[in-house]
Amino acid sequence: MKVRDRLRISPATQQLLSRALSLALIGLLAVGIERGNVGIIVNSGVAILVTQLPALLERDYGITLDPALTLWITSAAFFHALGTVGLPGSEENFYVTIWWWDHFTHALSSSVVAAVGYTTVRALDEHTDEISIPSRFMFVFLLLFVMAFGVLWEVIEFSITLAASATGNDTILTQFGLSDTMLDLVFDAIGAIIVAIWGTAHLTGVVGHVETLLDRQSQ
Repeated sequence: MKVRDRLRISPATQQLLSRALSLALIGLLAVGIERGNVGIIVNSGVAILVTQLPALLERDYGITLDPALTLWITSAAFFHALGTVGLPGSEENFYVTIWWWDHFTHALSSSVVAAVGYTTVRALDEHTDEISIPSRFMFVFLLLFVMAFGVLWEVIEFSITLAASATGNDTILTQFGLSDTMLDLVFDAIGAIIVAIWGTAHLTGVVGHVETLLDRQSQ
């Protein structure tokens, strides 16, 4: 049974929540502009672009995402952007004031990355007989895929922080040190494990859409 069925959340409610979070992101962008905070502006702007991905896939490729998947992607983008803002009147954001916020957003974001990897590989597996991926290898692949992406992300964070420090500017991403980086990778792995366990139940539909797209392009 899917999580939404257990929680009894209808597709219409999921769509409403996705729209509400998208509008909230515009509000966060406005907060960043009002404060003149480059970090909030950049992170909120990127998050807004990410929330447009489901509509882009449907418009350009005919891939219609389940409302739950759209909410999943939107939530990951929203909570990351919200973490850069913090409480009104506070100079420190949630990434600094709430110890678990960074780990929570890493697990959520990495689950989305794992979902992309799972969908792509499963679609290729179904599309051609030349590729055969055992279920056990899929689990290992997702872990390696997400961990590789996680390491790349940490390198980006570290590089941006160094560049900001060298130029005397505020960083747009928060880097808390080596121990925090190791914990981030642990939570990245947790996100991958979640998708590896429940991916079949929640991603079968979008896998079918991607497979159909691959079939059309190969004809």
